[in-house]
Amino acid sequence: MNLSAPTKPVFLISLVLAVIGLLPILGVGIPALGGLMFWVLPLAYIVLAVGVLMKGA
Repeated sequence: MNLSAPTKPVFLISLVLAVIGLLPILGVGIPALGGLMFWVLPLAYIVLAVGVLMKGA
């Protein structure tokens, strides 16, 4: 399996998701996400992992 650097859009999407996932730790809540906030950080990691594992993603 060859690894490649993620493209800029994939990296930026995962970065935005990670920041959104860290907001509750800083005391900022996003009511629209509610109970799904727990899953935002793992989703950011999954997006980044897919970007690294798939060539051109």
